[in-house]
Amino acid sequence: MSTDPETTDQAEPAVPETPAEDTGTGTETAGATEPTEGADGADSAETEGTAAEGKGDGAAASPELSAAEAELAAQRLERERIERRKAEKAGPIAAGTKLSGTAADLLAAVRAVESGEKPVATAFTGPEPAPRRAAVAEPPRRPQPVAPEPGAPAAGTVEAVRRVLADGGAPDSLAAQAAAVLGDGADEQLRADPWLLLRVAGVRPEPADGFARALLGPECAPDDERRGRALTVWLLEQAALAGHTALEAPALTEALAQRGVPDPDAATQSAIAEGEVLVFQDALDEPAVAVQRADDEAEEERPVRVLIGLERYALAEESLADGLARLINSVPKEEDGPAQGWERAGSAPGSAGELIRAVAGHGLVLHTGGEASLEEPAALLHAAAGLGLRVWAAAHSPVGRDRFAALLTRSAPPDGAGRAPGAPTAVTVAGLLSHAEGPGRDADGALDLDVLVVLDAPQLDVETAALVTESLPDGARLVLAGDPAVLWSAGPGRVFADLLAARAGPQVASRRPDPGPVGELVSGIGIGELNQVEAPGKEVVIVPVRDAGEAVHRTVQLVADSVPRVIGVPAEQTVVITPGHGGAAGTRVLNAALKERLNPGPGRFGGFDPGDRIAYSPAPGRTVPGQVVKADAEGLHLSCSGAPVVVPKERVEHSVRHGWALTAHQAVGARWPAVVAVLPGDAAQALSRPWVYTAFGRADRHLSVVHGVDQALPRAVAEIPAKPRTTRLPVLLRPQVPAAG
Repeated sequence: MSTDPETTDQAEPAVPETPAEDTGTGTETAGATEPTEGADGADSAETEGTAAEGKGDGAAASPELSAAEAELAAQRLERERIERRKAEKAGPIAAGTKLSGTAADLLAAVRAVESGEKPVATAFTGPEPAPRRAAVAEPPRRPQPVAPEPGAPAAGTVEAVRRVLADGGAPDSLAAQAAAVLGDGADEQLRADPWLLLRVAGVRPEPADGFARALLGPECAPDDERRGRALTVWLLEQAALAGHTALEAPALTEALAQRGVPDPDAATQSAIAEGEVLVFQDALDEPAVAVQRADDEAEEERPVRVLIGLERYALAEESLADGLARLINSVPKEEDGPAQGWERAGSAPGSAGELIRAVAGHGLVLHTGGEASLEEPAALLHAAAGLGLRVWAAAHSPVGRDRFAALLTRSAPPDGAGRAPGAPTAVTVAGLLSHAEGPGRDADGALDLDVLVVLDAPQLDVETAALVTESLPDGARLVLAGDPAVLWSAGPGRVFADLLAARAGPQVASRRPDPGPVGELVSGIGIGELNQVEAPGKEVVIVPVRDAGEAVHRTVQLVADSVPRVIGVPAEQTVVITPGHGGAAGTRVLNAALKERLNPGPGRFGGFDPGDRIAYSPAPGRTVPGQVVKADAEGLHLSCSGAPVVVPKERVEHSVRHGWALTAHQAVGARWPAVVAVLPGDAAQALSRPWVYTAFGRADRHLSVVHGVDQALPRAVAEIPAKPRTTRLPVLLRPQVPAAG
């Protein structure tokens, strides 16, 4: 490794041989890791028990981009489907009769409402296989203009909410959001329960308490039941932003106490009784313990944990478990399929042949590896297509889709001239689910395919993964492929990691290392080692900086001058990655500096000018890189991976950012010829091994590290793994899916 590309006479290792004084543990600048739009929010948590209290300000996609609107429509259909599933499973809780203390109180709250007088908070026990869903109306499969989503609040409703907000001293800018979230009669709901304002994204408890005091006067009190319920839901929503699908009951009650709720147990029980949250008890994979009964008889009891969660994530996780079990148990028998063809294809050498053999006999296969390992799913798809099967690949981002499509073209069998009708095709996961890309649907609404390879599998949150599995027909084979060392999904869950831990299917680990000095460096990071690598062509360069101001200056210099001139990679093929949006060297500051240097202009349309690089978020947690084309009365015209997108003016602020500099979560699933990773001193506490691995691993040819965190970097690589997430998927899979050997 060397210093700045301009320097040719001296090399410097990533970590000094003699450690200097550690200055990388100073207090982080406010906002340095501000979570927003689901990007890096999972790695900016305030605590392990609850998520960072940032705002998810991603907006819905433009009406002119049917893929994004259709994606939301597909999600609504899935919500309706799992609602029907929930109704079928709303039975009494059979387990947990021997719990005591808080756990018993929580379960008693559920049983108290099972008579039907109040909404039932269903506790799931052993789930049953999912029935095939009925055919659903298919939205348009190809992009075309669509009408705005039908649930937009009426102008009168918004105005009524605005008056209530004014009476309570809250910003009237929240009126449209509150009306959309609360629906008809939103103004009356807010007057009756002011803490419902917490359901609006970005609203924190302190302003909500002030709003309640202004409306309720002397009636407002910390022990108000309405406040306790609202804070319970809010804390679980914040936990979801940090990646949890549920929280253990003690963690939730502790968080409620920290928020000034006098009786956290009562608040939780009230939320359960009102059906606003669900309670679960999961048997722990631990030996049973002997307990003494009241009649002095001893008996064994298996330890359990009590979890509290929001319905949408609980049902998505259950739907995912059922869908995976269905796929695993419905794989065609050998005599029903092209067994001899699979056998011939599986004779390929190395881990590619191992992957093909695993897919031949299983409905779910897990494939792990880095960028070089993508050749193995490509070989699988070509082999399956050669057997006459309908095969597709789905990537997390358009950049990843286009890269894999190019790999499929390069690796196609030489005997075909051009693309054969059954040749494998790459799409995005979002496009596949929204019907904008990919195959058609059968009469049951399932995708017309036989084999689906989902790339970037660690980026699947529980809701997206549930949609994917429920969209597959019986007998289809699902391959989840990805690098388990990268950052987990921006949304709740850790689907890929949970499936690997549960051994839900055969696991094929690629033996193909990523090439070159960058690949060697990143491979070491994956096992907790920050090694010095030989980089004769300046493939890896370390640029030490003293403070955030110097970090910004050197970053602009690298992107605009040094990397293009010395390395030969133009500025438009270089991306900057930094830990957060805020702070003195976050994406906002860096993008402002890069715009001034690379594409100066007045920013007449929401701060944007034609030619600006942008990061477009059609839905929370999903980022599409692109470029501004123009702006007119219709909105901001973008080009995103070659597709035209029009974002209405009112949505620009929340769904479009400048895109020269990204967070690691925004960049995951894509790679660029050159990457400048910026590590300012105020971001030291945000670093972890997955973050460093992801950021450094986005580089194909060249990596520059603007290094201002001293020993915090090697310490993060060696000592700070991914933050744990509380999920239920392994427990739900256990009774349905036997662990693979």
